[in-house]
Amino acid sequence: MAKAKIIGTGSYAPGEAIDHQELMRLTGVQFDADKLSAKIGIQRRHIARLRGLDETTADFAEQAAGEALARAGVDPQAVGLFIVATDTPEYVSPATAILLQGRLQGGQRPSAAFDVSASCASFALGLDAAAAMIAGKPHLKYGLVVGVYNMPAHIRPDDAFGWSIFADGAGAVLLERVEDDDPSGYLGGQQTADGTQWNYVGVYSGGTRKPVTHALLDAGTWGLELLQRLPGDRNVKLWPPLIRQLCADHGYGLDQVKAYFLTQINKSVIEEVMAQLDLAPGKAPTIMDRYGYTGSACIPMALHQAILDRTIQRGDLLVFCASGAGLAVGTNLLVY
Repeated sequence: MAKAKIIGTGSYAPGEAIDHQELMRLTGVQFDADKLSAKIGIQRRHIARLRGLDETTADFAEQAAGEALARAGVDPQAVGLFIVATDTPEYVSPATAILLQGRLQGGQRPSAAFDVSASCASFALGLDAAAAMIAGKPHLKYGLVVGVYNMPAHIRPDDAFGWSIFADGAGAVLLERVEDDDPSGYLGGQQTADGTQWNYVGVYSGGTRKPVTHALLDAGTWGLELLQRLPGDRNVKLWPPLIRQLCADHGYGLDQVKAYFLTQINKSVIEEVMAQLDLAPGKAPTIMDRYGYTGSACIPMALHQAILDRTIQRGDLLVFCASGAGLAVGTNLLVY
């Protein structure tokens, strides 16, 4: 038997950080900065568009992937799988992963490259798919999974909610195929979906149902749209049973997990979930204070930061749990 093991991580956020006061000056919108910091946990963020940087999704992904490869000491030419996990791709088509493969490998190679789009659960689902492919294909030695987010590119000028919450960033993991006797490696994942909840929040313009037209632009119904308020307790109800089931299926107690990396959209929700699991809140690392909400990038970015801070060591048991609008939820269990 073989499995996938994380051997390198990388992270990228464009430009200098933007705090609440500067954000309001740059955008002209107003929001309750104190409430945002206290309840949601966000204090600053990185947004290429507001810094005048000519950088978008593929650029973020390339930077994070390059760092993961460099930290692992692996030549990009050795990578046989490129997965970009995002719902803010560079283009509708071709896939951002194809662009990433071209940038890193410089031409045609016997590599697979595709995107996974499951809203903000994209990284968790992409990681599960990559681990299965690596375990099942003897010739596949290395695979890259990059969670990346560029939602500020879709925010309308007067959207105070969007500007205050969403930010740019990318996080990457490099996976290696190892034999089952290696103490580190991917153990498994759990997913859930409910496509009847598609009409809450998303980017609904630009696809086949709602192509971009002059009429749509004039009406202002483009970009990020909040069609209905999301239930405030949705993740509180969703995450604990999935996490319990994931750990139980693999024979682990919740207390054996060193760290829980949860979608970084709301610090209060994370604390409530940890309380429901009867675990200390400190076992769920958070980075939204410095990076804002970075969607499918937030979990690999948080993992990378924890590794840099040495709060995560080889042999630690980890859980990832990510929620995305639409609705999709993915979890992962692995030994780092």
